[in-house]
Amino acid sequence: MGTQHVVTMLPGEGTGPEICEAVRLVIDASGVNIKWEYEEIGLDCLEKHGTLLPDKTVQAIARNKIALKGPTTTPIGTGHKSANVTLRKVFDLYANVRPAKLIPVLKRPWDKIDILNFRENTEDCYAAIEHMVSDEVAQCLKVITWPGSYRIAEFAFKWAKANGRKKIYCVHKANIMKMTDGLFLDAFREVAKKYPDIESGDIIVDNCCMQLVRNPAQFDCLVLPNLYGDILTDLCAGLVGGLGFAPGANVGDNCAIFEAVHGSAPKYAGMKKVNPSAVLVSGIMMLRWMKEEAAADRITKAMFAVLDERKHVTYDVGGTATTDEYAQAIVDKMHAKA
Repeated sequence: MGTQHVVTMLPGEGTGPEICEAVRLVIDASGVNIKWEYEEIGLDCLEKHGTLLPDKTVQAIARNKIALKGPTTTPIGTGHKSANVTLRKVFDLYANVRPAKLIPVLKRPWDKIDILNFRENTEDCYAAIEHMVSDEVAQCLKVITWPGSYRIAEFAFKWAKANGRKKIYCVHKANIMKMTDGLFLDAFREVAKKYPDIESGDIIVDNCCMQLVRNPAQFDCLVLPNLYGDILTDLCAGLVGGLGFAPGANVGDNCAIFEAVHGSAPKYAGMKKVNPSAVLVSGIMMLRWMKEEAAADRITKAMFAVLDERKHVTYDVGGTATTDEYAQAIVDKMHAKA
């Protein structure tokens, strides 16, 4: 066995525990040496301990500096705040990296999509500064800072350079929000001067949506403020196979947390029918972050093979396999290749 890694596992709630367990089965079978430390987060945790994020969980993530997280539930329009947003603020996970890469065996109208999205993760409307101006008027404050904008642009250019990417677009609405989005764009342009080998440009967010739908292959990397990033990364996920295959990484200077983009789907909890691929692909991102490229490649090849055969796939891709049967088929495929 190679170097042992210690990873904090955050199963979350709803379908989170069952899909995280299936993903752990696959990752362990890849040959990588991981000691998993399970910790609690989310709604179940709030009900049991009165907090979304217990100190024990915070301490484990701070100690291990890397975590794999299942989905959590955030109520709409009322109720408790988002556990995800809380986690990002506590650890200052300012960069949200969401690849949208076409999976070959999932048929789509395009031949090639390979977009890297870099979403600012701590500012914008997600600062959660809201108040009632009167009984009929609610106001949300959009917060954009130069340091926050500069560091996500710097993060994106560094990542692009390290991974051979060629072009980055800044997505904004600076034609209307000239101060906030204008500041975000100015910071991007300032950073771009330091990377003359990478082509850079900018595009208004509404036009970007239209261009993504008509010709997604034209985009390589996108840098986005928080809210646009949340929306457009889901759009990109829809282009390549849906949220069931959309991974994400929340990265700060001191730790990284990898998670699926989708929610907890509580109505399916316990049924073991949900596709665990989004958490699994997030786990593959995590393995590459840990420099465990061989294990990441083994899982990727086995997953593609199982999807291509379509004998043991979940309902969302036209099959009848359970979460566990799909995971076990990937494990069997890895062993068959050995």
